[in-house]
Amino acid sequence: MGRPNFPLYFKQLVVVLFLSCCGVTRLSAAEMLRLEASVDAMGSTYSVVIYDEDRAKMEAAVDEAFEEARRLDRLLSNYRPESEWSQVNRDAADRPVDVSPELFDLLAACVEYSRRSEGAFDITVGPLMKVWGFYKGTGHLPKAGEVKAALGRVGYKNILLNRESHQVRFAKKGIEMDPGGIGKGYAVDRMVDILRRAGIQTALVSAAGSSIYAMNAPPGEAGWKVEIRDPKDERKSAQDVILKNESMSTSGNYEKFFEADGKIYSHIMDPRTGYPAPGMLSVSVIAPRTLDSEAWAKPFFINGRAWAAKHKPEKMRAYFCEDKAEPSCAWLQ
Repeated sequence: MGRPNFPLYFKQLVVVLFLSCCGVTRLSAAEMLRLEASVDAMGSTYSVVIYDEDRAKMEAAVDEAFEEARRLDRLLSNYRPESEWSQVNRDAADRPVDVSPELFDLLAACVEYSRRSEGAFDITVGPLMKVWGFYKGTGHLPKAGEVKAALGRVGYKNILLNRESHQVRFAKKGIEMDPGGIGKGYAVDRMVDILRRAGIQTALVSAAGSSIYAMNAPPGEAGWKVEIRDPKDERKSAQDVILKNESMSTSGNYEKFFEADGKIYSHIMDPRTGYPAPGMLSVSVIAPRTLDSEAWAKPFFINGRAWAAKHKPEKMRAYFCEDKAEPSCAWLQ
């Protein structure tokens, strides 16, 4: 069997089991138990690997973590018309919408990411994702007029937040938020919190292989070993990474793309131009929280290495693979 077809996969670690067939194994009589399980939620596969001595505690913790992923699907999905996220998209242009403190705080964080990234991160990119065919599709080349019209309905400054009333309002009609740039990272962090509260100390939580958090280290190891895949060849590794009590998220042009007129167009959209960002193959960001690593991977991808060198927040590392004639992958210095 070949390696798993994840944008980012685990070396010496295969996490492909679903919750209904999760497995618990004992490494030896003197070692801890190991549990692996996965569940589908929010349009992604969430995988968990746990080490502990108590089988019942492990299984209960995983069940609770997966229920959290399902809850967030009901909160944040833009595919579910009944979700709180969809209700804001549907009504906020007509009236202020009351939202939960959780969603309000997440939207406030998104606006701050947008401000600090000079608009490269923008959850109002929804109209562009639709016109480019990346919403429920694999993409297609739109007409210039279509892009221009969609671009007129994009801009994080159109999200008006009232902190006192926890209300959200859109400044004009046509604004549509897309959780694709933030949802997986937020869900991973919430699942990690659930595991910690359940008494789990050693675990690896992954969303679609592209957003990962590593809790402590497996028995006998310095940390969790993962590979950043070669963006031009999924069978190869560009870089080995050891993670311990930190997250890593990767944005790559290979995740979703199409080819038209001999050119590759990826789903990583520059919300300021209305077109997929050129010049980069992938960016991996390591940060204390998965919310941060996922959010910053896209501005780094869109704005490039030089911008990232000036604006990278503290306690972050970034690995860039630039789109050049010869492979050019290196850590940001």
